Amino acid sequence: MHVSGWGRHPTLATTSYRPATRQALTRVLRAEPGELIARGMGRSYGDASLAARCIDMTGLDHLIAFDAERGELECGAGLTLAAILEVIVPRGWFLPVLPGTGFVTLGGAIAADVHGKNHHHDGAFSEFVDDITLLLADGSELRCSRQQHGGLFHATAGGMGLTGIIVSARLRLRPISSSYIEERLVAATDLHSAIALLEKHDPSTYVVAWIDVNQRGARRGRALVMLGEHVTDGGMEAPRRRPIAVPIDLPGGLLGRPLTTAFNALYYWRGARHAEPRRVHYTQYFFPLDALTNWNRLYGKRGFMQHQCVIPHASAPAALRELLTTVTTSGLVSPLAVLKGFGAGNDNPLSFPRSGLTLTMDFAFSAAALRLFARLDDIVVAHGGRLYLAKDACMSRDTFLYGYPHWERFQEIRARYGALGRFASLQSQRLGL
Repeated sequence: MHVSGWGRHPTLATTSYRPATRQALTRVLRAEPGELIARGMGRSYGDASLAARCIDMTGLDHLIAFDAERGELECGAGLTLAAILEVIVPRGWFLPVLPGTGFVTLGGAIAADVHGKNHHHDGAFSEFVDDITLLLADGSELRCSRQQHGGLFHATAGGMGLTGIIVSARLRLRPISSSYIEERLVAATDLHSAIALLEKHDPSTYVVAWIDVNQRGARRGRALVMLGEHVTDGGMEAPRRRPIAVPIDLPGGLLGRPLTTAFNALYYWRGARHAEPRRVHYTQYFFPLDALTNWNRLYGKRGFMQHQCVIPHASAPAALRELLTTVTTSGLVSPLAVLKGFGAGNDNPLSFPRSGLTLTMDFAFSAAALRLFARLDDIVVAHGGRLYLAKDACMSRDTFLYGYPHWERFQEIRARYGALGRFASLQSQRLGL
């Protein structure tokens, strides 16, 4: 079978195994020598979960234990965050950190150390993981935490599946009294005001900005800053919207400059007019794109790539201006872009977030997009930033080594636990891991 990441580039012929129990998982690992990688829902955008042999972890989607009094949860690595929320929200609990989709497995969330709209306060996903059960290269299971096998714990969180196979994990949850979020939109006329608004509203629990990266001149970087807070009433309703399927691949050039420019103008105008707070279900606030099943088909058969970087605060304004200028002069358009702030990083050697601003941009896949990404990467490196491994499809080894200076410590931990030569992906091979 052929598989790809969410961006649908690249694709790879692979042999896939889908064990339904921990015992079956161990048998597969012991029966298959050589390199392989664990794979969840395939929501990493590039080649991080691609290998000639993949272990599909979605069969291990079981709930192991849930303490509804203390807010502690243990479950299999193949359970999605959306499924976890369906269990815990009616009982008054919430996942403390959420990425932009609920269709990520628990194992994938840990392996990418995903972040959310509240990183400036709460950090990345691993901050709320108490321990991880890992299947090592020799087929043995090991439970690691910050206190026991701490180096392995930190290398696994953000380690993109390269230390072993995450079997299960224990999490700490956040208490809530409603499944609704109060959302407020604040319009920013340009990049300077967008950055200022992110700083001004830093006390808000959730802060993120939709940004129009395709504008030029005085309107370059105009944005809608989206603020969110948990409300204290309104019930614990389950998701109410049924996803709408994108049934076919749309023509590759459909999301070009005319349509993207018109949509962004309408989206900005509507958002700027609706400044009053409104209540939305958590699924609508955190996972807006999940309302469209297979939305990656909007980019056509060739797929798309996402460029996500983080730039330290001191150099972020200049770097972001340079990035946006490079995009607008390239002739390419980004239909979707997001800007938000990060708080301090953590001790995980390959975890992406660090103190600064992160910009995310999507582009339809093309040779021109690959050339643009190389130019964008050079700007990121020149300003002391780095790229997100979970979104990467083409970063160079040199760019990786610069952005992740603790990679040697990561490799030492992998060697200590026998992971080198056993757990590998197209991405790890490209980056020299």
